[in-house]
Amino acid sequence: MADVPETPETPEASDPGEHYFTADPSVPFTREPVEVEVWDRRLSLVTGSGVFARGRLDVGTAVLFRETDPPAGVRRVLDLGCGYGVIGLAVAATVPAAEVVGVDVNERALLLARENASALGVAERYRAVLPDGVPDGEFDEIWSNPPIRIGKAALHELLLTWLPRLAPGGRAVLVVGKNLGADSLARWLDEQGWPTDRLASAKGFRVLEVRRAP
Repeated sequence: MADVPETPETPEASDPGEHYFTADPSVPFTREPVEVEVWDRRLSLVTGSGVFARGRLDVGTAVLFRETDPPAGVRRVLDLGCGYGVIGLAVAATVPAAEVVGVDVNERALLLARENASALGVAERYRAVLPDGVPDGEFDEIWSNPPIRIGKAALHELLLTWLPRLAPGGRAVLVVGKNLGADSLARWLDEQGWPTDRLASAKGFRVLEVRRAP
């Protein structure tokens, strides 16, 4: 699997000179609103410079929403690599019983995710934290547009860190670009003991379902 090339899908390309992993929330930055359609709902969110998919819903996440149904019967959900929060906030807005944790290394993204949660009225059930702030316990599901740009080795380490947090019988739903190694990633997950199926394929992306054995 190759790293993501410099395209508008990467924050580095859209925000020259500002690196995703060092975006400081205390430094003034430009906020940019975005309206997104998710699971038959319209959410008004705010993005910002130095954050992935500033001012838009990226194509992969749009495919994820279009090709899946909202999770059902879940109590705890992890949004891995949450960015400004769109996936986890969509879950929180659509599944009233769900508690959602968004995790990211970009503190500016976390700030925006928290602001968006407050604006949507779901702040009591949604938190956005750094990795060491994720509360203990298992998650019924993990949803993610994973950060392919970190490279294959780091991506594998990331997934092997968080997939074991799934509850027995739980699942992860991932969207990955076909040309960025979605099929090889699915094979690798199978080899690691995480059965993986393709739920959908659209616009050059695969939606993968990764299961934890009961």
